[in-house]
Amino acid sequence: MDLALVLLLVLAAAGLGNGQTGRLTVDSHDITVLLNTNETFVVYAYELLEQNVRVTLKTDSDDHLRLDPDSFDYPSGSNQNQSVVITGLNAGYVQVTASSDQEANQAIVDDVFLRVTVAKNRGLIYTSIVFGWIYFAAWSVSFYPQIWINYRRKSVEGLNFDFLTLNIVGFTLYSMFNCGLYFISGLQDEYEERHPRGLNPVLLNDVVFSLHAMFATCITIIQCFIYERGQQRVSFIAYGILGIFAVVVVVSAGLAGGGVIHWLDFLYYCSYVKLTITIIKYVPQALMNYRRKSTSGWSIGNILLDFTGGTLSMLQMILNAHNYDDWASLFGDPTKFGLGLFSVLFDVFFMLQHYVFYRHTKESSTSDLTNVTEAQNRATDITPSEENSVKY
Repeated sequence: MDLALVLLLVLAAAGLGNGQTGRLTVDSHDITVLLNTNETFVVYAYELLEQNVRVTLKTDSDDHLRLDPDSFDYPSGSNQNQSVVITGLNAGYVQVTASSDQEANQAIVDDVFLRVTVAKNRGLIYTSIVFGWIYFAAWSVSFYPQIWINYRRKSVEGLNFDFLTLNIVGFTLYSMFNCGLYFISGLQDEYEERHPRGLNPVLLNDVVFSLHAMFATCITIIQCFIYERGQQRVSFIAYGILGIFAVVVVVSAGLAGGGVIHWLDFLYYCSYVKLTITIIKYVPQALMNYRRKSTSGWSIGNILLDFTGGTLSMLQMILNAHNYDDWASLFGDPTKFGLGLFSVLFDVFFMLQHYVFYRHTKESSTSDLTNVTEAQNRATDITPSEENSVKY
């Protein structure tokens, strides 16, 4: 018993000698401040310090904000709060970190960091939030006009199956990415390791939207099996494209399973496939409308809602770029804005097809697609003698 007590005392002494059990943190890691106004954050100890610590606050930009004080002493054994005032000087994004005068104390201040957003106008912040909710609602509802028109007509003729197939694959991969980063702690830890002090890019509304999009697309696919579909089927070109995507996903999953790449990289590859699908998925439907010279069976409501969502999404990006003086997010990395613009341009083309190019086309009892397909089949099967008789 005496030996055990001695060992415990030795271990306790070693723990005290090795350094600190105390840690400092802040009351909020994210703060928004307007130009020429002040906001305050608090530094406090969630574990009492065993020694005095000198804390120095640093920013990754010298001209966006001012900190007062930018350095202070935090006494050992104290539970006091140290208030720090932030003054916004120029719009932009700033990261505030802390350092200690002694390298051995750096672990104590590692959790003292903030992501500060300096904005020009509070009204623009609220406008951006409203735009975000409106385009979320528009995109979510955009699936249902097509479902309704299929139900009303008891037919899916006019809806391109290649578009539908690419859509379900894209939203499945998008859901995998969102659910992985939102629900799986191992992937979250991996992301945090790569992006220290960064925010998880996936929010709850991203998860809800992607899963809902999968659900709505599955409803449309079920309609394709129970309603009239004429001669329509998934094309061999679409099968070939999907085969390439499947190889990318399966190979990257195998590499992740074998430890060659990380599972986070696998999710990134899935997101790249989804982006590619977003670029090409509208082409089959546009070609189908052109060949039929009709948009019958293709819901214009879907396009109008998608156009509304895409336009508001781009407006939100422009508003944020102006409000936070962050034009680099548009022009430095134009992928998101470019994809939104690409989708909106396709929506405009679909509206032109519906309201201008083929506005006089009326739906008959037998679909235009079936008539066109049957006519093409007859033209292909015609014999030379029949061709001569037709000529004369």
